[in-house]
Amino acid sequence: MSRAATNLQIDSARLWGSIHETAQFGATAKGGVRRLTLSSEDKQVRDWFRKACADAGLEVHVDALGSQFGLRKGRDMSKPPVGIGSHLDTQPTGGKYDGILGTLGALEVIRTLNDAGIETEAPICVVNWTNEEGSRFAPAMMASAAYVGDFTTDDILSRKDAEGMTVGQALDSIGYRGDKPVGFQKLGCFVELHIEQGPILEAEGKTIGVVDSGQGVLWYDGKISGFESHAGSTPMPLRRDALATLSEIVLAMEAIAKKHGPNAVGTIGEAVIANPSRNVIPGEIAFTMDCRSADGAIMDALDRDLRAAITEIAARRKVEVKIDLVWRKPPTHFDPKLIAAVENAAKTLGYSSRRITSGAGHDACNLNTVMPAAMVFVPCKDGISHNELEDATQGDCAAGTNVLMHTVLAIAGVAS
Repeated sequence: MSRAATNLQIDSARLWGSIHETAQFGATAKGGVRRLTLSSEDKQVRDWFRKACADAGLEVHVDALGSQFGLRKGRDMSKPPVGIGSHLDTQPTGGKYDGILGTLGALEVIRTLNDAGIETEAPICVVNWTNEEGSRFAPAMMASAAYVGDFTTDDILSRKDAEGMTVGQALDSIGYRGDKPVGFQKLGCFVELHIEQGPILEAEGKTIGVVDSGQGVLWYDGKISGFESHAGSTPMPLRRDALATLSEIVLAMEAIAKKHGPNAVGTIGEAVIANPSRNVIPGEIAFTMDCRSADGAIMDALDRDLRAAITEIAARRKVEVKIDLVWRKPPTHFDPKLIAAVENAAKTLGYSSRRITSGAGHDACNLNTVMPAAMVFVPCKDGISHNELEDATQGDCAAGTNVLMHTVLAIAGVAS
């Protein structure tokens, strides 16, 4: 690599400006961003991003699910592009960095290479994936999942939001149903920059997280069927209380996750009582469960232990509990060569780093099933994400983007 490329640094002020300029699209009063996928605010940021990519000399295309691809040509166009990027949609009460740093950081890499007049051997492709968050349409990470063949395009286009609008209708409403088929843009590998969304890097004073794995996910839909009866006249031993049953299940899940810890977590994040009333013992409750681990054997153990605990609780309380496994995503183990490239870039640039497991799902995790992939993490304040208080420093954002750039240069090669 030439001395110019070896010493290359991104423009920190320009990246920071881009992050805060795009934060106006869906800005909230508390300093966060509400930019649900395929909303009018999403159209605004997509239009901004499309223009910025074109201004940087990229060849921009949009696929049938609205994902944006900006291709920077390499000297050898027979080589598959190095993919970089993330997403621009947010949670309903999201922040300025989740996904956005990775996408705008990828753009900044291109701008920096342009400024330095550096041509890479392999092309580079910047990507903004549609609906990573999954807060408006299910599943999360749907565009990258369709890209790798987990879902058909028609299946995703037919998914509906809470108001009954389909993905296809939403794409048409903002003019982002692209003319390219999903999967048209081939990629040789993918590297994603992201805030950690957890507290480890900040707590340890590390600048870079070298992500070597991602947690597997088990999602369940559950239903408890007890018996509704009068709160005043039904003796305690004769009750078939659905809510008391759920309370035991919640505590059982907590205990099971702790037993298999520290590499396991479990959450019951939704619970709805059917026909709730102050003086009626709850007879029916629908609930969800989310279990995660980076170890496939632990995932199996979580499933087994939860089912056993629920069976025992239901029998003792004389209620019926049904749980359906609606999604199982195996743990992600990122490509060793790309992990080493990230680690080497951090070391060369003088940044402190550590290996880390991603607790959240990311587009890179989907892409890793069909191509080499890796991720770069930077700290976020107090580990907070999916919240308007989400925050990161300009220095850490720049450091992560520098690591991304030098990882890309190592993979794509610098044309001589």
